[in-house]
Amino acid sequence: MHRILPLLILCAFALPAQVKKIIVRQSPATVADWQAISDKVKIVNVNSQQALMTELADADAYIGEITPEEVRIAKKLKWVQIQSAGAERVLHLSGGNDLRDSNIILTNNQIVQGPEIADHAMAMLLALSRNLPLYFRDRQNENWRRERFTGIELNTKKATIIGCGGIGQQIAVRAWAHGMKVTCVDPEDIPFSPFIVKTVKPDRLDQELPDTDALFISAPHTPMSHKMVGPKQFELLKRGAYFIAVSRGGVYDLPSLVKSLDSQRLTGAGVDVTDPEPLPPGHALWKFENAIVTPHIAGRSDLDNGRMLSIVKDNIRRFAEGLPLVNVVDKQKGY
Repeated sequence: MHRILPLLILCAFALPAQVKKIIVRQSPATVADWQAISDKVKIVNVNSQQALMTELADADAYIGEITPEEVRIAKKLKWVQIQSAGAERVLHLSGGNDLRDSNIILTNNQIVQGPEIADHAMAMLLALSRNLPLYFRDRQNENWRRERFTGIELNTKKATIIGCGGIGQQIAVRAWAHGMKVTCVDPEDIPFSPFIVKTVKPDRLDQELPDTDALFISAPHTPMSHKMVGPKQFELLKRGAYFIAVSRGGVYDLPSLVKSLDSQRLTGAGVDVTDPEPLPPGHALWKFENAIVTPHIAGRSDLDNGRMLSIVKDNIRRFAEGLPLVNVVDKQKGY
């Protein structure tokens, strides 16, 4: 017996560690790159819904947007990685809350797209405050005119940012660089920042609006933030203010935005996100000369894909080694 015990221990150490199965939908080159990260994972690429449903049955992880039905099939699933920052499509689907109420870890790409989205938000405000849309149209007609210029100086103006996570913090830096005084509205305790004058909780939003010159929406869409900028908030917002939305269209009420533009209460609006989305042809928002509408592309740039893939690769390595994952989503909060 004493001779057998060391042999059993030796055999136990000789057993290979269990390989973790990760399901993806990617190009062959990306799959090869991810597989090279570790021999402790097996990257399985699927190219059809039927293959996905079959492979998920014994999968340990999935990289992509998962549905409630897929969660129910994936009995062994421990980790889901989504490519976007917003998690509402996988946590708040009408089909159920299977992922939210499970023990599956959800990770996202929060903060990763902060630089380009903040650039986009500030570009919209700068274009509107300098009345550039007018001159874009005049250029087409070779029309040189100066009498209608109504640009304003951003220096000393108040910027209120709803949602001061990775995107909102970077908007704050850019607004501060233009001399603006920044107030952040966020349910979390925001660390001290030299770029932010004040931080308040969402229940104080209404008190900040009457002297706000530019209101930015950079909050995730959750049950708590749904339509938090509605008819009342647009009425409270300072007359002549600008409205910029770059996170999710569900955070603000689109009909109220249209009403504020139509009544000329707002000087201008820039939106990269709407609800519904895409913005339907013939929608009233298209007609305003002082509205900039872009098709949910604020997060795109020459650098964003590399950062997004680096987060995924780091998490694959961590998952293989049993280390804590990065960018873990609080599934109950939704971000």
